[in-house]
Amino acid sequence: MKPKTNILSRRNFVKGSSLLTGGLLLTPSLLTASPGFNQSKKLKIGVVGCGGRGTGAVSQALKADDNVELVAMADAFEDRLEKAYGSLSKMFSADKINVKPSHKFVGFGSYKKVIDAADVVILTTPPGFRPQHFEYAVAQGKHVFMEKPVATDVAGIKKVLEAAKVAKAKNLNVVVGLQRHYQNNYIQAHNQIQKGKLGQIVSGQVYWNSAGVWVRPREFNQKEMEYQMRNWYYFNWICGDHILEQHIHNIDVANWFLGEHPIKATGTGGREVRKGKDHGHIFDHHVVEFEYASGAVISSQCRHQPGTKNRVSETFQGTKGTVHTNGGGKAILKGYNGKNIYSHDDENDINPYQQEHNKLFKSIRNGEVIANAEYGAESTMTAIMGRMATYSGKEITWDKAMASDHKLVPDEDTLSFDSVPPIVRDEFGNYPVPVPGKTKFY
Repeated sequence: MKPKTNILSRRNFVKGSSLLTGGLLLTPSLLTASPGFNQSKKLKIGVVGCGGRGTGAVSQALKADDNVELVAMADAFEDRLEKAYGSLSKMFSADKINVKPSHKFVGFGSYKKVIDAADVVILTTPPGFRPQHFEYAVAQGKHVFMEKPVATDVAGIKKVLEAAKVAKAKNLNVVVGLQRHYQNNYIQAHNQIQKGKLGQIVSGQVYWNSAGVWVRPREFNQKEMEYQMRNWYYFNWICGDHILEQHIHNIDVANWFLGEHPIKATGTGGREVRKGKDHGHIFDHHVVEFEYASGAVISSQCRHQPGTKNRVSETFQGTKGTVHTNGGGKAILKGYNGKNIYSHDDENDINPYQQEHNKLFKSIRNGEVIANAEYGAESTMTAIMGRMATYSGKEITWDKAMASDHKLVPDEDTLSFDSVPPIVRDEFGNYPVPVPGKTKFY
């Protein structure tokens, strides 16, 4: 049920790539075998970014394969690295945690040393640095797990796409942390859609409405770069705003189920609750309409406001019925006659965060290839386009956005904690906030 225009739209995005679907795996019969490892080879893991997600991803990687070890760690901050190391050391035996003091790397640029030391790299820093880390990992021939989103600006998207081409040429595995592609209820719902059970999807609503996240207070005499790095969620150059950092999961499901990316977006957003000096310059709500070449319109909504209704889920309407999905493991397809077409609610399903790593290491061992980078970039770009629409109040088209020179992130190798960040406070201690009608992107 995919119109020809949809397929062409996605092909234009990845310039003819055939690796478009979630978790697509190419066997050696289709490609030259990847740099695989037999079961007796101990795989060396390195992690770049040792926050909560980095610690979790390492834990999942170590559980995914019996013959792996963590050998190198990097973070901008020593205290975060040591906290992660302490937590992992309590969880796993010494044969799994083999990080010598000389393989604990701190500061900007430390990512290269970890990547050089590992067979498989886990990239879990704030997303602004992801394109540069991914590019280097691929250049060094490493298999990669990288968290979503994969960039915060258009320049980063282009860098990821170029590196993805190189990764395919080298037959490297790349798994992106859009874990719904590895979650059984979403996989089964997608299978039903592919079988035509909903007809053609014509509309949908996707949500990430919650109370918000942490705030870390500014310390006395703290340098501005350190403050922004520790409070990365509130600065677009590092985070990309919560429409990108969290709501990307739901936006990704829309693209996946539709089999295409949007061609334009309009929206609104602002700061109603989270608007203090300690909240950087991101919005606390975004509402976007994404229009697709097939004619489908997806309403996207995300909110970070305490005391309001929480909702993290997706609903789509097709010509034959509807589908409801959520991260809690449920999927319900219903016809317009009220009868169930399909339902899924299995609490015994494998945790999708773990499944990502299970699939990654199995593919590496078998000399196969998983290629997630391109759909990761596509969903990231969709969220960036939504942010452009809410910040500017203008209609943003995919083609113009992709052709723009939108760049937020400096080269990490030029940075230090004495560097001036890309955005700074005014004389009153406020950061400049985007203003719809005045903010422009092209």
